[in-house]
Amino acid sequence: METFGARLRRAMDERGPLCVGVDPHPSLLTAWGLRDDPDGLATFCGRVVEAAGDRVAIVKPQSAFFERHGSRGIATLESTIRQFKDAGTLVLLDVKRGDIGSTVRAYAEAYLDPSSPLYVDAITASPYLGVGSLAPMFELAAAHGGGVFVLALTSNPEGPYVQHAVAEDGRTVAQAVIDEISQLNRGAEPLGSFGLVVGATVGVTGHDLSGVGGPMLAPGLGAQGATPDDLRRVFSGNVSAVLPSYSREVLQHGPDTAALRAAVERAQAECRAVLDGAAG
Repeated sequence: METFGARLRRAMDERGPLCVGVDPHPSLLTAWGLRDDPDGLATFCGRVVEAAGDRVAIVKPQSAFFERHGSRGIATLESTIRQFKDAGTLVLLDVKRGDIGSTVRAYAEAYLDPSSPLYVDAITASPYLGVGSLAPMFELAAAHGGGVFVLALTSNPEGPYVQHAVAEDGRTVAQAVIDEISQLNRGAEPLGSFGLVVGATVGVTGHDLSGVGGPMLAPGLGAQGATPDDLRRVFSGNVSAVLPSYSREVLQHGPDTAALRAAVERAQAECRAVLDGAAG
């Protein structure tokens, strides 16, 4: 069975490094002339699939914007996942789950077990009950060729209060998370299946990302203020595994499918130029 890391590496090499966030904000639905209801949600997602599905390595639907529409919203999420998979696109579901024991195991089964209707290639997870509490997610992901992206250095301004706190061993909380994920990826080729979420807006923080061995999702580009050039500073020396993530910067060009497609291709080209240059 091929690992998530290997599938992602191949997809990035073939299609480029861009991740497109599928975030159907109410304001975006309105801007597209759609109703903020399950029908509008389904139309929105169908257009994004048409524009990006065969052009990017991976997409990142934000589960919350589907959950707010109840059971019909979840049905649309299931359909959207299937449509992207049919287009050959990997799906990273942004759920940021984190719990302990049987509960975290149930979350893992909901998203990382192939028998689930919400089965995806990878999910985001929160480590703030301890990275070890996520072990059932890591185990199920490994068993079924999936991946887990763990929050490390996030782009929200409140993040450093927790993530930069220093533990007794002298490491920050974020560095401890980074080191534990790096250990999980040790020896994996060509890319580990366990990733980190590191915001493109965080700047130079002094954290060591050089040994991660897995993918690093970089949200915060576009509407949150970061540019592709910021990727050089944040991920200096380890850019080959970076997944720049755009959401509103691309989605605002809808509902016209051609305009959406052009925005995807523009963002892809900008990120590829910066990352290829930094790697060289």
